Amino acid sequence: MKSLKFLAALLLIAAPATAIAANEILVHRDPGCGCCGKWAAQVREQFGRRVAMVDDQRRAAFQKVRGVPADLSSCHTAIIDGLVFEGHVPIADMKRLLAQRPKGIKGLAVAGMPLGSPGMEVAGVRPEAYNVIAFGPGVRRVFARHGG
Repeated sequence: MKSLKFLAALLLIAAPATAIAANEILVHRDPGCGCCGKWAAQVREQFGRRVAMVDDQRRAAFQKVRGVPADLSSCHTAIIDGLVFEGHVPIADMKRLLAQRPKGIKGLAVAGMPLGSPGMEVAGVRPEAYNVIAFGPGVRRVFARHGG
């Protein structure tokens, strides 16, 4: 039992600072975008984690570094536990990707700003149909379909 406690203590000491801060969710958004805040509030509530919002005038460069295909662009890019979530991705899809972590997938994207997607809800308006796309190096496939 002592050896297990020692091993656990050793692992905590060796853990990098980035691993300790891994619970924070980082969101880069187009400066001042209101729907991004609505989406982030839903993420904060569903994940129970702090969300750091960054107004980023150079978000296209941030997206490119993270491997987000340009044609899947939206108004915000989130990093959660090393995975990338572009646009108004439903929280259930995010949680499923985080749990499954399929090989070759860097993240999920919802292109544009479809009405009815998280953060884009409008009372009395029928949600648009949209796809959640899984992407990675040489990989692009429909991960989920919503709305319509």
